[in-house]
Amino acid sequence: MVERAALDLDALAVSDRFRLFNFTRRDDHVTYLWVLRAVDRLREVHQVQVGAHEVEATLRELAAVHHEAPLVAAQDLRRRLDELATDGVVHRFDDASRAGTLASYRNRQSVYQFSELGYRAYHAVEGVLGARVEDVNLSRLVFSDVLEDLGALAEANRTGRVEDVYRRLSRLDSVMEDMGRRSAQFHVTLGEILRSTETSTEVFLRHKNALLVHMSDFMAELDRYLPRLDRAVHEVEATGLTTLLSRAADADERLFMDRAERREDWNRRWWALRAWFATEGGTPARAAELGQATRSAVSGVVALLRQITEAQRGGVNRSTQLRHLAAWVFDTPDDGAAHALMGAAFNTRSARHLGVAHEDGDEFSPSDSWHDAAGVEVSVTLFRNDRVPTPGVPKPVRRDRGTRSELRRRQSEGRETERASAVRLVREGAHDRVLDDSDTKVLLRLVTKALESREVHTENQGAPPAVVGRLKSATGDDAGTLVKLVPDDEGSTVRTAQGSLHLPGFRLELASRARRADRGPEGRTSGPGAGGERDDDTQSADRSSGKGK
Repeated sequence: MVERAALDLDALAVSDRFRLFNFTRRDDHVTYLWVLRAVDRLREVHQVQVGAHEVEATLRELAAVHHEAPLVAAQDLRRRLDELATDGVVHRFDDASRAGTLASYRNRQSVYQFSELGYRAYHAVEGVLGARVEDVNLSRLVFSDVLEDLGALAEANRTGRVEDVYRRLSRLDSVMEDMGRRSAQFHVTLGEILRSTETSTEVFLRHKNALLVHMSDFMAELDRYLPRLDRAVHEVEATGLTTLLSRAADADERLFMDRAERREDWNRRWWALRAWFATEGGTPARAAELGQATRSAVSGVVALLRQITEAQRGGVNRSTQLRHLAAWVFDTPDDGAAHALMGAAFNTRSARHLGVAHEDGDEFSPSDSWHDAAGVEVSVTLFRNDRVPTPGVPKPVRRDRGTRSELRRRQSEGRETERASAVRLVREGAHDRVLDDSDTKVLLRLVTKALESREVHTENQGAPPAVVGRLKSATGDDAGTLVKLVPDDEGSTVRTAQGSLHLPGFRLELASRARRADRGPEGRTSGPGAGGERDDDTQSADRSSGKGK
């Protein structure tokens, strides 16, 4: 929950909260830590607002028990507390009631108390300092408690016990938060152990059996309880999830949140709990993913154990190599030979830097030292692997048959629609009706073809020229549609769903290409528009035979 809320913060809010950890980066950060520990100790005895003298007295008490605790004067403590107040870790208030004399009143008498975020920052630092490897574990006994609480939650929601619903749901939320924290810490610590076995082989060999038994027992309990927990989650939802969340919000006693916010918060918590144990739509539960990660960790432990065993059997490992190297260095005749041997062993004589040409070569003189010249950006690939970065090999083409089939279906539907529009245009014409989008698209394409291939008749002197265009069907067969733009003094207008198309000086004549074969005895077309014009095939034949010149 906290991690998801942190994602909503903007850059300014993140910067302000990082400022709470400024005391960890100061030169005397240990002193600031002990000052905050003194303030926290006073807070534990319900003394929320404290002054510099009270913090000084508490530091003396801590120094009597812990020798690392510093002794800081009250004046210096006031300065440090003011710096912590500037960082937002504590709040500072002026309290005139603490002044016993006029001089004390004239001097600033400030009291300090933890801010909410400041206390969280201090608690986070103490948590990091107090972390111990020995504390991590995977709790296998928690599954039975979770199953019992889910059953009790379903019964409480079914019988209408509001307080029991809130109590069981709160307990489940706390258990799941603790389980997630334990599992994350365990696998991080296990990875650290596997990474650092070269310096702690004895520790690993001493605890390997307990580690393998612990992980095996956890996986066995998880496999045994996971199906039952899945059923228990669905049984709780069967009693009414909306009612369950409403009852939890009603019994929630957080004063600074209204009921809608409390209900939304419990809704998020329930879905987080559900994701741990319930399987939905083939997606495995987080508990199952935890089991897979644990099995992989077992394999890693076994592989590392085999590696250590083989190294000890051969008698050569990193420790023996370093011992032999130390003996050789000790037996060298002089310091020069010792330095030469260590340089060869650890390769300290080879160059550890690389150079890249600057974009503006004239900006710096060639005689300038690399120490004085400005740096240039170096790619990570060149720095780590001594290779210039390349785009890499092309990725294989993904063949998505479903997408290709869908595209073919859409193309086929488009061709069928255009074919039907072409037939409708020939049958009903383009005038005296309103063309839809499909008819308009086909007609505009035909008119465009006609304009691109227009020709002027010159055979019959004085006859009006005719412009002819032709477009085959979208299916690619021989069937097609013929459009003629015949000169007309009055012009024509085609009405479409998007508006009117005006053709001044022309009228449209549409015919199927098959009608070209229906000719009269003199070779003239018997269809519409045959009043003196011959088709373009006849004109082509005339031109090829020399007629019309």
